[in-house]
Amino acid sequence: MLLPDRAIKAPLAHTYSIIARDEESGEMGAGVQSHWFSVGKVVPWALAGVGVVVTQSFTNPAFGPLGLEMLGRGVSPKETVERLITEDDGRDYRQLAVIDVQGNAHAYTGGKCTAEAGHLCGKNFSVQANMMLRDTVWEAMASAFRSSEGPLAERIVKAMEAAEAEGGDARGRQSAALVVVKGRSTGQVWKDRLVDIRVDDHTEPLKELGRLLKVHRAYESMDAGDAAMEKGDREGALLHYSLAESMFPENEEMVFWHAVSLANNGCFEECVPLFRKAFAMNPNWKVMVPRLTVNGMLRMDQERIDRLLYE
Repeated sequence: MLLPDRAIKAPLAHTYSIIARDEESGEMGAGVQSHWFSVGKVVPWALAGVGVVVTQSFTNPAFGPLGLEMLGRGVSPKETVERLITEDDGRDYRQLAVIDVQGNAHAYTGGKCTAEAGHLCGKNFSVQANMMLRDTVWEAMASAFRSSEGPLAERIVKAMEAAEAEGGDARGRQSAALVVVKGRSTGQVWKDRLVDIRVDDHTEPLKELGRLLKVHRAYESMDAGDAAMEKGDREGALLHYSLAESMFPENEEMVFWHAVSLANNGCFEECVPLFRKAFAMNPNWKVMVPRLTVNGMLRMDQERIDRLLYE
């Protein structure tokens, strides 16, 4: 295995990150923030059923696919890190961390990484940082992750928030990314990648990442509503669409489809205020009402359509 020498041309990613696994679900993921554009493009690498890799400081993007390939062949995280670093001429400037599907993690911080720099590994996680304002950042991240509860994505964000509370990157902030994959692969990429959010350029990238994660959760309910509608499960669609709208009430799409599901469950009087709220947010939703009755997605007779649209 030969690595390209990226010591000079490598993208910079002076940053903090966490790779982690959830003990109960088996999900694995990574979170990263940096004062650098589009950090999610080069730092985190994840593959369901295999593991997660982060490469930062003077990043070597080859570490990502090569590390995952090694994990996929059963090479341990420790040996994966050691072999990648040994064969890399720019090793003194690198930070690298790897975790596998069992939650075994190993990391490396080169001796010439810009202070404050360091890492900390534990069961089911590794946290690493460089060019931080304080040398307490990675310990704060580890403590926050260990003490957190809930889904893995939210726990990763909490660890990153702990890094910010300790001062974070000495230069400030610009981009962030969050990725979560299943512990066991289904062979279907669109099902295996559970969360994939990037904030490429923002004054408060971590706050924006947290906001987008909440939006993501609302759209998970929307997806479940769509699936229920496909199966003709009107009650299931109502449950999921109403939950999505409660999570993100300012989203016109969620308001509209909650209204549709109420109508499909015979709740006309209850659906009217939501339809009209959606129409006020975007008048083009009025066009969709008669169209959806044609293909059966909206069960409403012409009299009620006229009352809804013209009264």
